[in-house]
Amino acid sequence: MACSCSHAEKAECKPCEGLPGDSSNDEAGSRARLESKILAIRFIASGLFFAVGVALTFSRTFAHSGYPVVFFLLSWIIAGYRVMWNALRNIARGDFFDENFLMSAATIGAFIIGQWSEGAAVMLFYNLGEMVQESAVYRSRKSITDLLDVRPDEARLASGGSLVHPSAVAPGSLIRVLPGEKVPLDGIVTEGASSFDTSALTGESVPRAVEEGSEALAGFVNGSGMIVVRTTASFADTAASKMLDLIENARGRKAKAERLITRFARIYTPIVTIGAVFLAVLPPFALAAFAAVPLAGWASFAPWVERALVFLVISCPCAFVISVPLGFFGGIGGAAKKGILVKGADCIDALAKTRAVVFDKTGTLTEGVFRVSGVETAPGWTEAAVASLAFAAEEHSTHPLASAIRSWASSAGIEKAAGSIANYSETGGKGVSMDIDGRRVMAGSASYLSNEGVAGLPSASSATAVDVSSDGVWAGRILLGDSLKSDSARAVRELRSLGVSDIVMLTGDSESAARPVAERLGITDFRAGVLPHQKVEEFDRVAERYTPLKKGGRSRGSVLFVGDGINDAPVLARADAGIAMGGIGSDAAIESADVVLMNDNPLLVAEAVRTARWTQRIVAQNIALSFAIKLGFLALGAFGIATLWEAVFADVGVALLATVNSLRARK
Repeated sequence: MACSCSHAEKAECKPCEGLPGDSSNDEAGSRARLESKILAIRFIASGLFFAVGVALTFSRTFAHSGYPVVFFLLSWIIAGYRVMWNALRNIARGDFFDENFLMSAATIGAFIIGQWSEGAAVMLFYNLGEMVQESAVYRSRKSITDLLDVRPDEARLASGGSLVHPSAVAPGSLIRVLPGEKVPLDGIVTEGASSFDTSALTGESVPRAVEEGSEALAGFVNGSGMIVVRTTASFADTAASKMLDLIENARGRKAKAERLITRFARIYTPIVTIGAVFLAVLPPFALAAFAAVPLAGWASFAPWVERALVFLVISCPCAFVISVPLGFFGGIGGAAKKGILVKGADCIDALAKTRAVVFDKTGTLTEGVFRVSGVETAPGWTEAAVASLAFAAEEHSTHPLASAIRSWASSAGIEKAAGSIANYSETGGKGVSMDIDGRRVMAGSASYLSNEGVAGLPSASSATAVDVSSDGVWAGRILLGDSLKSDSARAVRELRSLGVSDIVMLTGDSESAARPVAERLGITDFRAGVLPHQKVEEFDRVAERYTPLKKGGRSRGSVLFVGDGINDAPVLARADAGIAMGGIGSDAAIESADVVLMNDNPLLVAEAVRTARWTQRIVAQNIALSFAIKLGFLALGAFGIATLWEAVFADVGVALLATVNSLRARK
C-alpha cells in the first residue's frame, strides 16, 4: 500500500490502516486489497519496461538510439510517480526533507549524469520494497483481524425463527443458536445444553461446556446442541465490539523507540541532504586550493556529483522508518493470536521492562466464585438447622457470600427457616439481622456479630465464613472458599523465571484467609484487608522501589498491576502497564488497562512479558542492522567505492531484511 504521508509520519501510518475496530473496517480492508493489487501491477509493468530497456541497451541496433532511455523513463514513471507526487506535495507544505524527496532527487540526478538504468532501478526496487512491506503488514493485521472480527451478521429470533441483523435485537430478547453457528450477541443461556468453541475470542482451544445459566459471548461458536440465549447487551456493547475498540485505540500510542526513530528521521534527512551537496561541491574546490588541480568545468564536478547521488540513495532511511513500527505491530499481532490484546506499542516497552507484578486476588488468581465448603455448629445445633437459618437470613442480600449460600442451600434441598420476617436490616459488607417469628437472627462476619453482643463466638476461622446467631447466641458458621485458578501457581513461577523480582498480592480478605492462598502460590509479600480506595496507595509503596531517585533519573523497571474488578480501575490506570481480565473483568477495568487477557488465565501475564521482550529484541536487531549497513555503505559511497547499483541494493536490501526480520515478532 503506497503511503501518501510525509517521511516523518511514515513510522505510524502503514501498520494502522484498515485495522479492525474502524467504523469503516470492511471498506478499509477492500481498499487495502485494491492497493496491494495496484502495487503488484505497477511493479510488473515497471519491471517489463525496465527489462525491455536493458535488452535494447545490449542490442547493436538500438543501443545508441533513444529507445532504451524511453523505456527506462516509462519504468521510472510507473514505479515512482506517487513518490514524486508526494515529494512535490510535501514541498508545497514546507516539508522538504523526507524519503520521497531523497528518492526523487537521487533518481533525477542519476538521469542528469546519464545513468538512466540506475535511476529507473532505484524506483523499481523501491516499489518491490513497498510490496514486501505491504505483505508483512497484511499478515500482522490479519492475525488481529482473524482473532477479533468475529461478530456474526445474523441473529435468529427464538419466536418465529426469523433472521435479523444483530444490531436490531434489543437487550433482553430471546435468540436461538443452532449447532455450528456463532453466538451473535452476549447473553445468558436459558434453554438447552451444548459446548462452545471460544478460541476466536479467548485463545482457549478446549471447548467450554454450557448449560442453562451459563454465559454466552458474541463470537463463541456453538457445538452440537441447540440453545436459546437471552441477550444482555446490544450489538455495539458486545465483548467482541469492545475488543475491536481496544485495538483501534492502539493507533495513537507509539513506543519510545518509534518516537525516537521519528525524531531521528527529521534530523537525519536534512543532514544527509546537505552532506550530499557538500560532497558534490566542496572536493573540487578543495583539490584546486590545496592540490593545485585546476577546475575543468563539469568534468571536475561530475565524479563528485555521482558520489553525492550514491550517497543520497544509500542514505534513504527506509529500513528505520518501516521496520521499527512494523516490528512492534508484528509483536502486537503475535500476542493477539495468544489471546493477549496489547493496546499500543508503548505497552510493549513497559511489559519488556517488568521487574514487579502486583496481583489482585479474587477473580484474578482465584476463580472469584465462592462455594460453601462446610458447616461448623455450636453444641445443640445441627448443620441443617444452621444452614436453614443462614438461608433465611441471606435470602435478600446481594453480597457474593449470600449468593453462594443461597445457591448451595437450594442445590442441597435445604429449606429456609419458616416464619414471618420483620425488622430486616443489612449493614453493607458486614452482615444482616432480622426477626423470624420474634426470634432475633443474625448472619455476617464474626466482628459484626461481636459488635452486636452475640455470645459464644469462637475464635476467627482461617477460611472465609459467615457466622450465624439466634437470640444473641452463636449457633454456627458457614465456611466458604474461593478456589485457585489452575494456572495461578505456575504463572508466579514463570514470572520469577523471567527475572521478576517482586510479586505482590492485594486482597480485601482477612489475613487469615489470604495467607493460605499466598502460601499455595509461593507469594511471600501480600497485603490483606485492603479496601478499594487503598489499592493505589499499596501499589505506590511497591512502585517506589523502582522509581528514579531524582527527577530525570533512569527507571529501574516497570511495575505491572493485574486485576479484574471495577475497584481495580484506578490502579490499572496508575500502573506502568495495567493488565485486565477480559472475560470476567468489568468494563471500567478493561477500559483502564493497557493489556487485556481474553481467557482470564494469569499464565498469560508471563507470556505477555515474554512476547514483549522478544518483540523488543526484534526491533533492536532491526535498528542495529539498519544503522551498521547504512553507515558502512555511506562511507563507501562518499569515497567512490560503492556504485549507484550497489547503493540501490544496499537501500532496498536493508529495508527487505529488516521487514522480513520483523515478521519473526509474530511468532
